Amino acid sequence: MRKTLFTILCFAFIGSISAQEIALLQYGGGGDWYANPTSLPNLTKFCNEHINTAIKAKPATVTPGSVDIFDYPFVYMTGHGNVFFSSEEAENLRNYLMSGGFLHIDDNYGMDEYIRKEIVKIFPNKELKELPANYPMFSYFYKFPQGMPKIHEHDGGPPLSFGIFVDDRLVLLYTFETDLGDGWENPEVHNDPQEVRLKALQMGANIVKYVFEN
Repeated sequence: MRKTLFTILCFAFIGSISAQEIALLQYGGGGDWYANPTSLPNLTKFCNEHINTAIKAKPATVTPGSVDIFDYPFVYMTGHGNVFFSSEEAENLRNYLMSGGFLHIDDNYGMDEYIRKEIVKIFPNKELKELPANYPMFSYFYKFPQGMPKIHEHDGGPPLSFGIFVDDRLVLLYTFETDLGDGWENPEVHNDPQEVRLKALQMGANIVKYVFEN
């Protein structure tokens, strides 16, 4: 009974969120969830200056099993290594996503073999679907006719984006072989050319605007 009431309250609570806020996911398993510390502050600054958002400059940190996650319409997750969600955390994430939340998982290189198994825990009856280049997110504000841009080379593969949908709403985005977060970092961190950083920030802004408006 307590668990059911808690779930109902969470559904009602996230439905009332109007603030434009992004949180960073602190997950277990040993992976570096804290990678790219300048990424989200730079992305939020870019969005506030260029696409008329009003996101808090310093992102909050939330854990997969916390009730605090329901305070944030957009949660971002990155890292290089192992990821592990307990069954309780997976259920909490599923409730969060089904009740209006959004999770962007951005592989910083090395996460793929772990995160795919954890996504199955969240949605055991759904599959990741590759987003085509004509998916609206890629042209929502800035135009990316080829789909997800390539920001960093790792294994030489093409940049890919996958999604999980609930009632035709994109609730989980997984970006792979693109490394958007590296492109959002301060210029001196990776010494990316300005045009590469701009592509990363513009694609990030598309994701943010699409999520906040849909």
